[in-house]
Amino acid sequence: MLEVCVDTVDGAIAAMKGGAARIELCSSLSEGGLTPSAGLMRFAAELPVPCFAMIRPRGGLFDYSDVEARVMLSDLAAARRAGLAGVVLGAQEADGTLNMPLLARMVAAAGGLGKTLHRVVDVVPDPVAALDQAIELGFDRILTSGGQPLATDGVHLIAKMVDRAAGRISVMPGCGLTPQNVTGVIMQTGAREAHAACRQKVPGDPAFSDFDPAGGRFTTSEKDVREMAQRLCEAVGTLDA
Repeated sequence: MLEVCVDTVDGAIAAMKGGAARIELCSSLSEGGLTPSAGLMRFAAELPVPCFAMIRPRGGLFDYSDVEARVMLSDLAAARRAGLAGVVLGAQEADGTLNMPLLARMVAAAGGLGKTLHRVVDVVPDPVAALDQAIELGFDRILTSGGQPLATDGVHLIAKMVDRAAGRISVMPGCGLTPQNVTGVIMQTGAREAHAACRQKVPGDPAFSDFDPAGGRFTTSEKDVREMAQRLCEAVGTLDA
């Protein structure tokens, strides 16, 4: 089960053609992924692969104001109206712990949609405790890099979370995964699915660099998606053998 995060129409199509089993639909991946536009959500809902909308109103950490919470609930309603398969959520209190009341409201508003708790779990004081809270709230999976900038550096904690989950919720490693390192992460953690961007840089025109995000513009690589999906399948098959 490979999930690919995209922030464009072309990215969603490339991920689908490459064999992604699920798409995380965003805008502004250069900021870690924000809520996609209503038009992109409606387009993605027509694809023959489940698409989950990121519900995140701004960059930065996840301590949201009451007004921001209202925006998130409105965006979540838009994802439901568009006919998407699920949503990706996260919110924390000022002390860093999960904002259980707000998350409970968003989970209730999501209804029967699939629900992923995003990498807010990597910045809470106790990710393992947050896993138990995610189960209590009714999430289907957690996206995590194991509390580290890259999942390859967080394999110990990811493995601990997989063990703690005991099949009650899926723990999905993500951040920095490539076709070259995904096998090692799966084998070290016991996870059954993975999350990746599979992006390649798009050559730009230096004369118009003001229109590109910092660091340049990227697009989803169908080739990398295909290779990573194959290696992930082989790794999970080895675990199950």
